[in-house]
Formats: sequence, C-alpha cells, structure tokens
Amino acid sequence: MLPFRTKLLAISKQPFAMRTLYIRHVPDEVAAGLEKLAAQAGLPLSTFALQELTESARRADNADLLNALPSLPIERASILEALAESRAER
Repeated sequence: MLPFRTKLLAISKQPFAMRTLYIRHVPDEVAAGLEKLAAQAGLPLSTFALQELTESARRADNADLLNALPSLPIERASILEALAESRAER
C-alpha cells in the first residue's frame, strides 16, 4: 500500500476535466464499422471512439482559422497555368 503522501501525488496528476458522453441512436452499421476499425487497431471500442472524437475536436477551429486568412486576388487562369507549367517540368 502506498503511503498517504504518495497517493495524494498520484491522484493530483490525474486530469480533472473529464466528462462522460453517452451517444444514443447510433445506427447498427455505424456501430459495426467502429467495432471493426477498433478491432483492426487492436483497441477497445471506447478507446478507438475517443481517439476519433479527439481528432474531430481538433478540427473545430479550422473554419475560423481559414476565414481569418487574407484573401488574395488570384485569377483562376493563372493558377491553372502555373499547374500546367509545373506538370510539364516533371
């Protein structure tokens, strides 16, 4: 058994802002697909689903970031011309 002080330190390192989500009305084909992907990854379904949700959450601000970029007046024709030149160099 760990001494009291060691237990306190171990507990204090745990994240405090953890939430539990319950997802209702998951179609059977979606659940089956997630189960298959989790098995292929060698992970429990809950761990795999958490990884997928984490990846999705990372993209939450992408639209705001893209909208904050300056808009450059580039003609479509010049883009296609540069693309054609680049392909010709290959």
